[in-house]
Formats: sequence, C-alpha cells, structure tokens
Amino acid sequence: MSLEDDIRIISGVSLFEELSSEQLRLLAFGAESKSLAEGTDLYRDGDSADCGYIVVSGAIDLFRDSQNGRRVLKRIEPGMILGELALITETTRLTGAVAAEDTKLLRINRSLFKRMLEEYPESAAYLHAKLSKQLRALLRSIGELDVHFNDS
Repeated sequence: MSLEDDIRIISGVSLFEELSSEQLRLLAFGAESKSLAEGTDLYRDGDSADCGYIVVSGAIDLFRDSQNGRRVLKRIEPGMILGELALITETTRLTGAVAAEDTKLLRINRSLFKRMLEEYPESAAYLHAKLSKQLRALLRSIGELDVHFNDS
C-alpha cells in the first residue's frame, strides 16, 4: 500500500477523525503493515501492549480462553482500531486477538503516537477524552460478558 492509502485508512478510524492531514501523514509514515493468515493469533490475553492495530481488510476476533474453550467477545472489522489504550500507556492486553480470516493490519506503536502528540499538543486533550470514553465502554462490555461466561 502507498502512503496515501495508509493516510486514507487511518483517517477513516473514528479515533483519528479530528486529526489534521499533517498528523495523519506522520502516523501513516510510521505505521507498519502486517498480514495474518486466518486462525493466527495477533496477541494473547496478558501480553504486554505497546501498539494499536487498525484492521485494513479481513477481521480480528477478540477472545477469552477458558476451561470450556475459546469465547469470542467482539469482532473488529475494517476501519476499526484495537489496542488503543496501548497508544497512550504501558498496559497488558485485556483479551486475546486472532485473525478470523486472512487479515491486513496497520500497526501504530506507542512511541510514534506519543511523538505525534508532542508535535501537535492541541490534539492530546481531544484524543485523551475520546480514548477514555472508549475504554470505559470496552471495560463495561467485558464486565457484562464476564457475568454471562463466568466459569466458576
């Protein structure tokens, strides 16, 4: 994919919709392309997280493993981002992630994201509020699902 393709993909992600063309270009320039074959794990629950991923094509299933097998919690489709919390802070993955089909991703690492925020500090407050809202919604969803799937 070209730099312009990557900019177009990143600009379509709701988290980044308010970024300027210069900010999008910076993220796109530093983003890494990654391909996964269907059934390949992207990461596991508890892994250290240092980046976010944008699904370009295909799909990623977020899951939890238990004694009763793997339970899919959410499907991440093209134009969606996963791991956005890792863009701003050191954390671990709250779920596992596996390619539901052959998938192409853009990987944005934390250092690149922080560099963009340092170069464009006016975006930091907007992105902080948006990420906080998304994180609260995700944690609420995972908590609701845990009640239904508790193995104890």
